[in-house]
Amino acid sequence: MQRNILAAAASGVADFIAGQGGHPDDVFHRAGVEEKALGQPTLALDLGAYVAMMEVAARDTGNDNFGLLFGRQFQPEMLGLIGRIALAAPTLGSALDHLARLFPFHQQATETRFVRDGEFLRLEYRILDGRIVERRQDAELTMGMFANVVRAGLGPSWMPEEVLFEHPRPEGWRQHEALFDAPAHFGQRTNALVLRDRNLDRRMLDRRMPGGDMARLTALCGTLVGIAGDTGTPALLDRVKAEVRARLPEGYPYVEDIADALGIARWTLQRRLADEGLSFSDLVERVRRELAGVYIRQRHVPVADIGVLLGYSEVSAFSRAFRRWFGVSPLGMRAG
Repeated sequence: MQRNILAAAASGVADFIAGQGGHPDDVFHRAGVEEKALGQPTLALDLGAYVAMMEVAARDTGNDNFGLLFGRQFQPEMLGLIGRIALAAPTLGSALDHLARLFPFHQQATETRFVRDGEFLRLEYRILDGRIVERRQDAELTMGMFANVVRAGLGPSWMPEEVLFEHPRPEGWRQHEALFDAPAHFGQRTNALVLRDRNLDRRMLDRRMPGGDMARLTALCGTLVGIAGDTGTPALLDRVKAEVRARLPEGYPYVEDIADALGIARWTLQRRLADEGLSFSDLVERVRRELAGVYIRQRHVPVADIGVLLGYSEVSAFSRAFRRWFGVSPLGMRAG
């Protein structure tokens, strides 16, 4: 089943690709995106094609940090309805709450959360559709978009305390820290901006949004939900793959933890997987293989680090698994 994202998320992408030395028509064709759809902000695009478009654009332009730079210049008003909702909220806290709660209507099959951990706040984002494997550019541009929503309330000089990414550390990671002016951590369970609410006299979340308008906010929320219809919850198998992926850098995932994350009993999960002809270990193997195929192409990432990201405690175990999957060793594939 197709999962959608509103075309406003790609506002200005053709010009940006061209500005980076790329070829927009070729990028759209290879990703399966119709250029005419990009000019209609409330039209739905296939989420997988949208994410693929950003990956193809990075390769076409030769700019490995394409998504990072595209997101850095992407202002909230360019995001269409969900951006206008954030700008119409009365306070920054309300803006981030509405953004997190309603973003899955703008982009289906997605988890966004705005949570407090002591004096720290986290605006989290990840795609829940396990079929979308290669998605680094999307994660980086989304963190940039979210940061600009915060800046709409706190001013253009605001920077997060930290920024988290689920993918391996890219070769040009220092540009991430320079643009966010904050430490960047990779191989995390989710993508997130980490904020700190330091001002006890006037809390950061109570800061008034310049364009706050409750009547407009209510109307925009209704319009977004009406257009989207639902949040496009992925099929169970794809949802399980997403949860496994999130936990692999912490070691081999426990089936009980995955079942808890999905809100179902362990035996129910195992039965549902059996209905698909899979065991839990089969599914973990499938996710590891898919990610290994993506990570091994990132030549700057050491093979040992890839093993850790896939939940292996020893590089030898990862190398044996890799040879079983692809018929060649990790170093052999890189040399080929």
